[in-house]
Amino acid sequence: MNSKQKLAALASAAMLLGTSAATFADDDDRYYGRGDQAQYDYASVLSSRPIINYVTVSTPVRECWQETQHYTVDRNAGHRAGGTLLGAVIGGVIGHQVGSGRGNDAATVAGTLIGAAIGNDTAKRSRGHGVEQHSRPVERCKTSYREQREERIDGYRVTYRYNGQKYVTEMPYDPGRKIRVRVDVRPAG
Repeated sequence: MNSKQKLAALASAAMLLGTSAATFADDDDRYYGRGDQAQYDYASVLSSRPIINYVTVSTPVRECWQETQHYTVDRNAGHRAGGTLLGAVIGGVIGHQVGSGRGNDAATVAGTLIGAAIGNDTAKRSRGHGVEQHSRPVERCKTSYREQREERIDGYRVTYRYNGQKYVTEMPYDPGRKIRVRVDVRPAG
């Protein structure tokens, strides 16, 4: 074999080898999926049981009731001030007239105090007793918290059968009679 023939045989072998590798690669893609493409199927659900969690819930409760509030009103409070002031002036003038020398100032102060007391007392008697007792309803409220336990479903424990095998998984919802499963087939080895 000359070198041209050797070169032609080598090129033919390389092409044959390249074609065979591409054929095997096509077969791999066809049977095992292209890249990360997953295959899916359906399995029969055997049971689906809720996963129950108990939580304590606090609810505010506002309670209100009526109470009677008592209070006092003095109708003559402003009128007595005038009588007290007038009595103080008159008492001061009389005390000033009675006292002499150094005792004049003390007599004036004493007369003012005595006159104020007499004027206040006189104003009370002349107008009558102006203090009145009243009552009115007042609403009082308080907020307390009532606690209760509640059931919460946190998901479902699902038992299913696929190709004769039983499997168990947890899901956030009840899947019904069938469940979609991902089938991952790869060559061993």
